[in-house]
Parts: sequence; C-alpha cells; structure tokens
Amino acid sequence: MNPLAEIVAITAVCVLSGCLGSLLGLGGGTFVVPILTLAFGLDMRLAIGASVISVVAGSAAASPRYLDEGFANLRVAVALEVATVSGAIAGALLAGHLSTRALYTVFGVVLAVSAVQMLRHRQDRDGLAVPDDPIADALSLHGTGTGTTVRDIRPYRVTRTATGLTMMTAAGAISGLLGIGSGAMKVPAMDLAMRLPIKVSTATSNLMIGVTGAASAVVYLQRGDVVPLLAGAVALGTVVGARIGSRLLAVVPAGALRVIFLVVLLIVSVQMLLRGLA
Repeated sequence: MNPLAEIVAITAVCVLSGCLGSLLGLGGGTFVVPILTLAFGLDMRLAIGASVISVVAGSAAASPRYLDEGFANLRVAVALEVATVSGAIAGALLAGHLSTRALYTVFGVVLAVSAVQMLRHRQDRDGLAVPDDPIADALSLHGTGTGTTVRDIRPYRVTRTATGLTMMTAAGAISGLLGIGSGAMKVPAMDLAMRLPIKVSTATSNLMIGVTGAASAVVYLQRGDVVPLLAGAVALGTVVGARIGSRLLAVVPAGALRVIFLVVLLIVSVQMLLRGLA
C-alpha cells in the first residue's frame, strides 16, 4: 500500500473509531492504538502519540453538541476531573516502578467485573429511589437529561459522590500507568456508583477525556512521538466520527447503548488480559 492510500485508509477507519468512541464515552483512542499497530503495523509510540491527539480532537468535536442538548453534566465533569487528574499524576510517577504485565491484568479484571456489575446491578436498581447525597446536594450536581428523544426531558439525582471520586482517582491512576484512556472506567463509575443515566454518563465521560488528553498530548509532543501527517489523518477521521456519534446519541435507545457499551467493555478487558498474560 502506498503512503497516500495508507493515510486515506487510516482516516476512514478512524471515522468509525471516533463514532463509536464518542457514542460510548470511551474516546476514539481506545480503538486507535490497536488499529494502527495491528492493522497498519505502526510503531506503538507513534500510535499512542496519534491516539492522544485524536482523543482531544474527538472530545472537542462532540462535547459542544452534548452540552447544547443537555446530555453532559458540566458540574459532575469538573468535580470528577479533579480526582482523575490527581490519579493520573500519581500513576505517571509510579509508572516506572510497577510491573506492566500485572497492571494490564488488573485492568482487564476490573473492566470485566465492571461489565458484569453494570449488567446485573443496574437492572436490579431500575425504578428504585436514589439515596440522598449531601455532597451532590452541596455541589448542585443533580440535573436533567434527555431520554429517547431530545424533547424527552427527565430529571435525575446524583448519589455516592465520594465513591465516584474514589473510582475516578483509580481510573486516572490506571490511565497514567498504562498510557491509555480511562473512559472504560469513568462510565461505569458514573453509571453504577453515582446512578447517572447511561447517556449522561457517556457524554460526561467524553467531555472529561478531552481535558486529561490535552495534558498528555503536551508530553507526547515534547517527546517527539507525534508525527504531524499521521496525527492529522487520525484526528480528521476521529472528528468526523465524533460528530456522527454525537448525533446518534440522541436517537439510540438507552438499552441498546448499554448493550453496545458492555460488549465493547468485555472486548477491551479481554485485550488487556491477553497483554498481561502474554
């Protein structure tokens, strides 16, 4: 494959990656690195550098629509981002002192458990009252989100903010340790612990990913791990896909979105386990 055709192919694939990442709140970077390394044979460093840029681009493309349509909860994002960034800094400092294989294995197990918990407990708690949370009340984290359609406005209450902050700190730490996006842990944290609607969880996660990705991008740029042509192609495809994903979120049923997220979560967990055990 000649270089021009390869760039076009990468851009096209990243459209699908960006769409799925935006729709699920994972960020396109979750899929970009495996695609670039396995399908196109690129060096891991360059793939990660391009992935980080794509995360920022995809989040920037999708977040305005999520905010305008009332999906993303800005107050929740700001509150949780403090914990995520703190965890990411701690994880980056510990990165050189812990076994990578062990971390991949633990991360895979955590994702698999999260998927099972989301599938089981969320169904059991549907229709039950949300426990009061003084922290959420003090920070005014409660909000309204849309249901099946944009006009279907439903209020929701946030709970267990302290638990959510703890899980976000862990998500940030794993992100800093492994150099991956932590959207696969952010959505379960908001969905399971804080009881946010699934669409609000994915949209808020997408908003948060852009902030943490921007900090990481500076490091990769300084290291010279970002190839402009490759990063531009990946970012372009991700932006187009993210815009499509942000439009689909308004029409995709919450039940179907949960099923898609659980399937992707299990696939990513298996990939992490294989890396840890290989």
